[in-house]
Amino acid sequence: MTAQAMSGAPLRVLLVDDEALARTRLHTLLGDCRNPAALVLAQASNAVQAMEHLQHQTFDLLLLDIHMPGVDGLALAQAVRQQGKALALVFVTAYAEHAVQAFELEAVDYLTKPVRLERLQSALQKVERFLQTQQRVDSAASAASGSEVLLIQERNRTERLGIDEVLYFKAELKYVTVRTARRSFILDSSLNELEEKYGARFLRIHRNALVAKHAARALQKQHDAEEGEGWALQLDGIDELLFVSRRQLPLVRELLAAN
Repeated sequence: MTAQAMSGAPLRVLLVDDEALARTRLHTLLGDCRNPAALVLAQASNAVQAMEHLQHQTFDLLLLDIHMPGVDGLALAQAVRQQGKALALVFVTAYAEHAVQAFELEAVDYLTKPVRLERLQSALQKVERFLQTQQRVDSAASAASGSEVLLIQERNRTERLGIDEVLYFKAELKYVTVRTARRSFILDSSLNELEEKYGARFLRIHRNALVAKHAARALQKQHDAEEGEGWALQLDGIDELLFVSRRQLPLVRELLAAN
């Protein structure tokens, strides 16, 4: 669960339905909800649009229809679960017969159309409790391991990776590469989110890279195709060099002096 949801801020919602009128009605109902409140950050009329939003924004709740052209809501929910997205699922559909499949995908609730305000408010309260429980579970797991933990979704399984093992995070197209001394992983996140959460442990050395402060070892002259002549940072445990932007170079020098 995100810090925003924990702070009492509105639940951040992605609304998915192929019918524009249905989206409009749900959007209006969500605007009337309180305790918790909900904020629709984005809308999508199909699964492809929904996945695009999920790759670029952080949501607390995916509120989705089932019967849609192309990839239906159940398949979309399964794809979201396989990617390890930490958000709640609530289905909104005119058909009651898919409830069993929905709950097999760990849906928090299953609403049938037309949705009443009271029923929607009840679903949001379930979402809030679900997210709070997830936060407690993650916190307990981190405490038990003695380290904060990243959850890496890989080949339909989830791997726990201690943050102490991470040497750097690097933005690569739509994903972030997580590098340890042993191997690399792919994380569906953003550098801004990671920097906000782990800023005490990591330093931004470039617009596309965060490095573990404890692993920084030396600067080396380097030529970069985009940046030209400059400096690259050497880290403990790997041979790869990471380019340092001119703006961040003084901070990197300070870090090396402290290390």
